[in-house]
Amino acid sequence: MAKMLGVLVVEDDASLLRVLRDNLVFEGYRVECVSDAEEAIVCAKKFTPDLIILDVMLPCVNGFELAKRLRVMGNTPFLFLTARTQRNDKLKGLSLGADDYITKPFDLAELLLRVRIALRRHRAGVRELYLGDVRVDFQSHTARSGSKVLHLTHRELELLHYLAERPGQVVHRDELLQVVWGYTQAPFTRSVDNAIARLRKKVEVDPHNPRWIHTVHGDGYCLTLDHETSVGHGRPRAGARRHMRGGAPRRPLP
Repeated sequence: MAKMLGVLVVEDDASLLRVLRDNLVFEGYRVECVSDAEEAIVCAKKFTPDLIILDVMLPCVNGFELAKRLRVMGNTPFLFLTARTQRNDKLKGLSLGADDYITKPFDLAELLLRVRIALRRHRAGVRELYLGDVRVDFQSHTARSGSKVLHLTHRELELLHYLAERPGQVVHRDELLQVVWGYTQAPFTRSVDNAIARLRKKVEVDPHNPRWIHTVHGDGYCLTLDHETSVGHGRPRAGARRHMRGGAPRRPLP
């Protein structure tokens, strides 16, 4: 039998804590709930969760400071769930290594989806991606082209990671909107296309004639691998060609 994944929820609102606990348990997770930072530290050591959901506005020690302490203990992924909606707060939370920053009030179905995304991301084997001279480290949320630091947004990293998990496969726009953006129903929007365009400008040598990220018109996008590309834990050997799962994309276009 597969091991149930564990989620630690740190939230000082008792009614919200019950709602989160009941729904996470219903989804099949092992769940522990605490209401302050000190309890969270103790529980994290004993419970060893696979994911931590953190409120920011906790008594005594806030969620940002708690996240720093938890990070010293290990690399358990965490996401913030908070009423603090200021852009600077969100940037601070993501800069601390949070997988997501969700503001209250929130849609419960969207929260549960984002929990699944965060857990899947950290269970997946793709931790690094090499595209020629570009190296993307999904664990540390960093990217470089040679010695140059590339500033990829949290969404761009999520998008590239999702494609990297499916090299050679066509990934549909609606799928990306639901999994990466968190929409429960795919709206009519150019969000995916715009994000892909920004991503190409950062990782492609010629964004107008992309080598790695291809458009499949009417379908979606595909990450194409070759001998200068590697997914996983390191570069391929010189001259080695990596097999692409899923075969070649249909009608790849820039």
